[in-house]
Amino acid sequence: MQAPFDTRSRDLIARLCQAFERAEPVLESTALKRAAVALTLVPTEAGEVGFVLTRRTPKLRTHSGQWALPGGRVDPGESADGAALRELDEEVGLRLPASAIIGRLDDYATRSGYLISPIVVWAEEAGRMQPNPDEVASVHRIALTVIAAPDAVEFVEIPESDRRVVRVLIDDRRIHAPTGAFLYQFRELLAGRTTRVFDLEQPTFAWK
Repeated sequence: MQAPFDTRSRDLIARLCQAFERAEPVLESTALKRAAVALTLVPTEAGEVGFVLTRRTPKLRTHSGQWALPGGRVDPGESADGAALRELDEEVGLRLPASAIIGRLDDYATRSGYLISPIVVWAEEAGRMQPNPDEVASVHRIALTVIAAPDAVEFVEIPESDRRVVRVLIDDRRIHAPTGAFLYQFRELLAGRTTRVFDLEQPTFAWK
């Protein structure tokens, strides 16, 4: 989807998000810890609609160095929406009101024991983002056209699972689930398709 970062594009994406009917995950979720991520839409340098992608710092105890959307664990008494916005502020210094939320995608259960809720956010005033060095090594603005390319998504099989591993190709990066699953579902949503992703697998290095 190639579109300028303006009110018309925001309204179009918001309508597509509102028309999307979220599904309950097939896997049992009561024992999983809750988490949320912010799929944050921002202007690229070319003025197109893009999204925020971070590289986790290698100093982290788990999932270090992996590509991710800003996000983290939902605190007690906190909503998924609130957690996504809080983590967005804590990780990249982007503080947004609840009114910035324009949609929600399907939850995804990870092998490491989390049920992640993806929250779609429109960052009207993206400004200059400041990565938190304790959590984020780098911050990137990726145009939606990148994940909309015909060859941007691929599926591979692994001997450890009968589920397909999904990965989204961004330049020389391979973005795996859960982040890859969210980007794949969002790409499908923007194309007017409802595609479920809870049956898509993660690579074995992300199982812990």
